[in-house]
Amino acid sequence: REAPSPKMMENKVFLSFTFYSTILILKMYVVAIITGQVRLRKKAFANPEDALRNGGLQYCRQDPDVERCRRAHRNDMENIFPFLFLGAIYSMLDPSPAVARIHFLIFCVGRIVHTIAYLLRLKAPTRSVAYGVAQLPCFSMALQILLATTPYW
Repeated sequence: REAPSPKMMENKVFLSFTFYSTILILKMYVVAIITGQVRLRKKAFANPEDALRNGGLQYCRQDPDVERCRRAHRNDMENIFPFLFLGAIYSMLDPSPAVARIHFLIFCVGRIVHTIAYLLRLKAPTRSVAYGVAQLPCFSMALQILLATTPYW
């Protein structure tokens, strides 16, 4: 006889949230790897020990392409981490699985497009639109969380 599955794994909304969250975390890892590769290609290291290992202290410097990658990564942290909190709490509110999936999908696609626009320097306002679209489901989830919890404050 199989052991019963944990409650969270029976929650279709939470499983959908887990799927999209994992995609976003993997995307963040990819951006980190890209940043490292750009550092190596441009010979622009943040730490003296890395510069010494790769040609000398003159390579302990900033580079605009590396900084662009770093800004994309920082923007991910500023947006994906709050999504992880909001999505996890939202999943516990028993929303419609289809509506929740749309929230998660819109955020995920928006963040992927934002990163692509950032790294490939796509024409404005592509990045800004992607950012704005990705914020909509976060505001929606935050509002629903607040409405569900207002009686308890």
